Amino acid sequence: MRTRFAIAAVAAVSVLSLSLAVVSTLTGDPLRADKILIEKSRRRLTLLWRESPVKSYRVVLGGEPVGKKQCAGDQRTPEGFYSITSRNAQSAYHRSLRVSYPNAEDLANARRLRCRPGGDIMIHGLPNGRGFIGAAHALTDWTLGCIAVTDPEIEEIWDAVPNGTVVEIRP
Repeated sequence: MRTRFAIAAVAAVSVLSLSLAVVSTLTGDPLRADKILIEKSRRRLTLLWRESPVKSYRVVLGGEPVGKKQCAGDQRTPEGFYSITSRNAQSAYHRSLRVSYPNAEDLANARRLRCRPGGDIMIHGLPNGRGFIGAAHALTDWTLGCIAVTDPEIEEIWDAVPNGTVVEIRP
């Protein structure tokens, strides 16, 4: 029974991802965005151009997805306003975009809690050599606090957003 459910879930996620990709392909225009909106409760990353949605992706979060990141090692994904500060084509995951976590508010909160805030929050693809997992990776939250998408999706996001792009992460 669980196997059937898992197969059905993978199929549904794959069809949704494919249909979203077809929409952007039909326009023929290169995908570009000036903001990334991540809605944790919906497990969704949306690329925006001038506040209008351009394309959305299913995401996976940290292993403790509810609540904002507070301390290093809490496996939570941050919440707030950040930016893309750099990119790494040679990361342990298929491409990664560095998110500017921690911001001033995060640092103050960590000081109040007497802990280190953590860091190395990225938007990335799947672990290198595991791209074959594809959309099935979205069946459970598995990162240490990062935002993960499939390898083809991170390539598309990578090309669409320059460094300095605003990243808003909502609960």
